[in-house]
Amino acid sequence: MISYPENDAQVIEVVRGARAEHRALGIFGAGTRTARDPDDDSASVSSCQIRGIVDYEPAEMVMTVKSGTPVAEVEAALAANRQMMAFEPMDHRGIMATSGEPTIGGVFAANVSGPRRFTAGAARDSLLGIRFVNGQGQVIRAGGRVMKNVTGLDLVKLLAGSQGTLGFITEVTFRVLPVPPAIETIVISGLDDLAATKAMAAAMALSVEVSGAAHLPASVIGRFLNGDLPKGEATVMRLEGLAASVSVRAAKLAETMEAFGPVSRLGAYESCVLWREIRDVHPFADGSKRPLWRVSVAPSVGHQLVAALRLEACIDAFFDWQGGLVWMRMEADPKAELLRRHIRAIGGGHATLVRATDEVRALTPAFEPLPDGVAALSARVKQKLDPAGIFSPGKMG
Repeated sequence: MISYPENDAQVIEVVRGARAEHRALGIFGAGTRTARDPDDDSASVSSCQIRGIVDYEPAEMVMTVKSGTPVAEVEAALAANRQMMAFEPMDHRGIMATSGEPTIGGVFAANVSGPRRFTAGAARDSLLGIRFVNGQGQVIRAGGRVMKNVTGLDLVKLLAGSQGTLGFITEVTFRVLPVPPAIETIVISGLDDLAATKAMAAAMALSVEVSGAAHLPASVIGRFLNGDLPKGEATVMRLEGLAASVSVRAAKLAETMEAFGPVSRLGAYESCVLWREIRDVHPFADGSKRPLWRVSVAPSVGHQLVAALRLEACIDAFFDWQGGLVWMRMEADPKAELLRRHIRAIGGGHATLVRATDEVRALTPAFEPLPDGVAALSARVKQKLDPAGIFSPGKMG
């Protein structure tokens, strides 16, 4: 049974009802991150009817929005004022083969962050304030419309990325930034994973303000820009800002990258398309349920992880965040134990199983196991906000 509350009062009623009946309650938005089984009759609550832009002052670059508001509606309002969400949240519908409209509450509940993440921060870094209903059916407000120092638990940051396990978000306030007037992408062709890692590190050491750095191996290159990128591998770096500044910085970056391999350049339109495809993991939006992992490691060792795994498993992968984010698709078996063992061997990181069949999901932990100390602290936070444990692992989209 799915409930579709339209305001805080109705959310409170649903939560208190679930608490009184000692039943779990799944949270989701429009279901774009998890395909919902039509035969699933478990209790769930959706935010998609709690929608609307509450307050938006372009001059202040701050927006307050109800959680079920479609991301497209938010982006349209921002675009009308040449503004944007700097963390460029990805659209999961392609890789998850789902429909519906992604919601802004789902973006923050899952801390969804795109290619600009390693320079502009994650979704949680733009979040200023939040309103949510906890597991006791109480409305809690945290944060506000300005950044400030806090003591104790920062509930704004805790709820961001909590996947709907700590509370039902009803409203978010976040900061936005101006859209860069110009964008250009430098493409270095023919680098293997190790050489690409070195090239991206060299680029980040320059004073050119790279806002996106990704490496696309030969196995995926044909699935970007309709196959119009140069053949072979492509290491791509994005520059944004005022046109004159971008021109000067692009020339400096291109000159430096020529030491690594052949260099070409993409203009504004092709750059926008390419980085949207990188953001949305376009090569693996294939309509299948082959296991797809999102792996976060140190940028300098991502290539080592992929190389080690290729010796023992059939995988396809590409790199974002200067090599620190690896999107990895397995052919059949998710190889969870193998993957996590190799992650530990290179110094640690996080692996999240984003997509798989229902059978595989039932047998595979989707999230990286927490260290004992962190797990204990997480349990204490959960006990405070949801003592009855009614919020099941979230499906907020």
